[in-house]
Amino acid sequence: MELQITGKNVKLVPTARRYIERKLGKLSRHLPNIRESKVEVAEEKTKSPEQRFVIQVTIDSNGTLLRGEERGENLFVAIDKVVAVMDGQIERYKGKLYDKGRGSSFARSEFNPEVEAAEPEKKVTRIKRFAVKPMSVDEAISQMELLGHDFFLFFNADTEGLNLLYRRKDGNYGLIEPELG
Repeated sequence: MELQITGKNVKLVPTARRYIERKLGKLSRHLPNIRESKVEVAEEKTKSPEQRFVIQVTIDSNGTLLRGEERGENLFVAIDKVVAVMDGQIERYKGKLYDKGRGSSFARSEFNPEVEAAEPEKKVTRIKRFAVKPMSVDEAISQMELLGHDFFLFFNADTEGLNLLYRRKDGNYGLIEPELG
């Protein structure tokens, strides 16, 4: 497993690096085919000391990405929290593989892609159509709030393209502007 550790606004001491390596190394016991793990450590200047350190972990397991982010009052608490989150992500992922394989546990054997291919395809059960009118991002935020949704698809009058507006965990908004490629 390749492990990349980067720090933002924080100097990572060797003890912290070893702690991260040891904790993430334990995840490979649960999911043996982890190719690469990326850990981003950041220290933010927040009013709340419990939210000061942010740890983001992204695991690549044969093309499947598992991601977790947690905050803590110190680096080691945040690492422990994010490892617990990643453990849950791995368990959910393995559960889905177990269900697809109908009994061939991924933890006990390698995943067989032929079993997955034999699964019935998921299908679209509902199609929803709606008229979109050109609007600004601010108007889209207002519409999304009025509807009480966590996301809103709209035609952006400024960029003249479809955009997806979504609510982030921190209460702010994110905007997805697709590009053809």
